[in-house]
Amino acid sequence: MAQEPQSFQTPQSFQTQFSNLQLITTQKTSEKKMAMSEMFTQLGSVAAGIMFLWAMFRQYFPYELLPHVQKYSHKLVSFVNPYINITFQEYSADRWRRSEAYVAIEDYLSSNSSSRARRLKADIIKDSQSVALSMDDHEEVTDEFQGVKLWWESSKSSPKTQSFSFYPASDEKRYYRLSFHKRNRDLIVGTYLNHVIKEGKAIAVRKRQRKLFTNNPSQNWYGYKRSVWSHVPFDHPATFETLAMESKKKEEIVTDLTIFRTRKQYYSKIGKAWKRGYLLHGPPGTGKSSMIAAMANLLNYDIYDVELTSVKDNTELRKLLIETTSKSIIVIEDIDCSLDLTGQRKKKKEEEKEESKDDPLLMKGKENESKESKVTLSGLLNFIDGLWSACGEERLIVFTTNHVEKLDPALIRRGRMDKHIELSYCCFEAFKVLAKNYLDIDSHNLFPSIERLLGETNMTPADVAENLMPKSITDDPETACLEDLIQAIETAKEEARVKAEKEAKEKEEEEERLKKEKEAKEKEEAAGEVKEKEKSEEKVKENGVVPAVKENGVIS
Repeated sequence: MAQEPQSFQTPQSFQTQFSNLQLITTQKTSEKKMAMSEMFTQLGSVAAGIMFLWAMFRQYFPYELLPHVQKYSHKLVSFVNPYINITFQEYSADRWRRSEAYVAIEDYLSSNSSSRARRLKADIIKDSQSVALSMDDHEEVTDEFQGVKLWWESSKSSPKTQSFSFYPASDEKRYYRLSFHKRNRDLIVGTYLNHVIKEGKAIAVRKRQRKLFTNNPSQNWYGYKRSVWSHVPFDHPATFETLAMESKKKEEIVTDLTIFRTRKQYYSKIGKAWKRGYLLHGPPGTGKSSMIAAMANLLNYDIYDVELTSVKDNTELRKLLIETTSKSIIVIEDIDCSLDLTGQRKKKKEEEKEESKDDPLLMKGKENESKESKVTLSGLLNFIDGLWSACGEERLIVFTTNHVEKLDPALIRRGRMDKHIELSYCCFEAFKVLAKNYLDIDSHNLFPSIERLLGETNMTPADVAENLMPKSITDDPETACLEDLIQAIETAKEEARVKAEKEAKEKEEEEERLKKEKEAKEKEEAAGEVKEKEKSEEKVKENGVVPAVKENGVIS
């Protein structure tokens, strides 16, 4: 059977077909682009029309009827939408502090749902060794509980008023929204939410890192990144084992703190707020700040360091208090220097006002000073022991001072400052703790000399510790440091002797000066009496009357 001859395309025919194919493809692409352009044009027209109608609706529709329209529109949607939404605001309308439910949900979602979110926020947590992830704003994740699927959304509400600013508005509020099917209402409301709150609090305890807070100036409490407190991680290494003080006193303080931490039910039974006040007093350099750090490390509490001079008035002081958390130590250091909290303030200011009336420059300076803190003694007392002090629990309030005698007795009475702890000069037992800390020795042949000198001389633990710190590389740093300490104590002893002699001499000179002034005053008074008597006699003679002379009881 004859085969048909095979046809071959010439290069010219192949090129013609390829050109035709390109032309057809170009035409189809152009048609698609035109169709898409027409579609976007129509969508733009529709969107513009909707925006125009919405603007006209908002402008001309009666404002009084809008709530009714919203009410019935929500009802209409509820017939179609089978899902229920629950919103958890970060700040409620009538409270100053963050919602505990919001914080617990935040911790729960950061641990259980962040692995399913696409947009996350990162932060460093405990010991700065791990990263914690949490949901970013406008992010949604799913969760499942007992076979029920639900949705969590992180969002924020922006202010309705439009204004030009480089920072977000002050009334911007964050919230979480939970969505679930209405047939699971009882399970979610009754069981799931309790589970979330409980798990969130447990997670917060596990990842908790101790922090050191300080209060911000009140102008930073509003607007962008508003915050009443600022904080840094608290990594102070002080413990009661390293404190330079008598072991018996340390054991007493540790026992007192341990008992306080376990007495929630007891405080509730006796009707007192679960808090305790400590007054630490003594000369500078005796370890008051180290004592506070050791307390925080023992109890695993945060520290809130209150700077009273940046607090404008008693209202701001109360706001600071309610923004603190439980398991914390509220500290006011050098309270005798922070503010004038005595009853002499008003009298002193009145005297200064009288003095500055005739001086315009001084008057202007006083006007600027009027912007300073107006915290009163009454406000501080309410802060530590009034009704507002019961807005939290498991808190210590610690005051430190170098001059306890300057404080108002009402401020440090028992019930407010429950335990007074005197931190005094370094004794031999405290020195042995420092020697173990700095030189890692328990005994040395120079210890007896140091014990004798410490018994004769007042030296603070801070000064002793400075002399125990090696300052050069030697074969025997322990002996070198102890010899330096002995020399420093002897120098301090000599300086104390010279100072005592000088004070005694000054006292003697002052007594001698006062004695001479007293004698001179007596002579002056006697001379004045004689002079007055002479003037009286001269006046009588001028009037022509001679006073009668009394001799042997008979007037002649």
